[in-house]
Amino acid sequence: MGRFDGVLLTSDFDNTLIYTEESLLRGEPIPPLPERNRQALDYFLAEGGRFTVATGRALAAFEKYAPLVPMNAPAVICNGAVLYDFARGEYLENILLDDQARRRGQIILDRFPQAAAEAYHIDNVIHAVHPNEITRSHEHLTKVAVTEKPSLLEVPLPLGKLLFEASHEELQEILAFLREQGWAEDYEVIFSGRNLLEMTAKGADKGGMVRRLARRLEIRPENLYCVGDEANDLPMLRLAAEGFAPANCIPAVRESGATIVCHARDGALADVVEHLEKKYR
Repeated sequence: MGRFDGVLLTSDFDNTLIYTEESLLRGEPIPPLPERNRQALDYFLAEGGRFTVATGRALAAFEKYAPLVPMNAPAVICNGAVLYDFARGEYLENILLDDQARRRGQIILDRFPQAAAEAYHIDNVIHAVHPNEITRSHEHLTKVAVTEKPSLLEVPLPLGKLLFEASHEELQEILAFLREQGWAEDYEVIFSGRNLLEMTAKGADKGGMVRRLARRLEIRPENLYCVGDEANDLPMLRLAAEGFAPANCIPAVRESGATIVCHARDGALADVVEHLEKKYR
C-alpha cells in the first residue's frame, strides 16, 4: 500500500507545471520540467498516486511534451473537450462542437475583423482563420503550425474547440456579443489568457472532464486535487477536494480560495506534493 493510493492529482501545463510565459515573450523554447517537480511527481507515483495534465492545448500542441511528463493517467486536452490516453494512443471521451458553433464563430469573425480564430480539429490539426500576431505567438509557444482557411465554414468537423485571439478589450466585446445573442449559455466560454478566449461545447471544461476521469479511475471526491493558474482552470479547482495555484496565478484564481504555493518556475507541483504528504501519513 502506498501513501497516495486512490489519490488523483491533475495539473494545468503552461505556467503551472512548467513556466512558459518568459519563453513566449523572449521567443525561446519552453524550459524543461523543473527538477523539483520531477522528483516530487516520481515520488507521488511511486507511492501509488495517479497524476495527469489538464491543458487547453490541442493534442498536436501537447503530444511532444507528454513523454517528458511523468503521467500515469489519461490527460484532459482541448480545455476539457477531450480525454486522451497517451499510453494507449487513443481518445477515450470527447464533447465536440457542432456545425452551429462553427457558423456562429464565423459570424463573430465577420463582426470583429481584427480577431483571429483557431479551430481545433479532432484529427490533430489546428486551423486558423484571419491569423494575427497573437496567432503567430501562439504558434511559437505550441510549436505547431496552423493550417490557414479563409472561413470557419471551410474548416472540417468535428471540432474540439474554437479559440478567439485578439486584444483583451476586443475579446471582452466578443464575449458581450455572445451573451447578447443568447449563445453564451450554449457553450463553455472562458479566458485562458488575456488574449485568448476559448469556446467549447456545453459541459466541455476542465472540471467536467476531470470529473469523468475520476469516475473512470474510481477516485473518491475527497481524494481529488487540482492545480492551475488561469480562469479556464477554475472549473477543476472548484471541483477538487482542495485546489492549488502557483504564486503567478491570476487574481480570480487567487480569490477562488485555492491554496497558493510557490511560483511555477520554482516547482509549484513539488509544493503541492509536500502539502499532500502531510495529509496522507
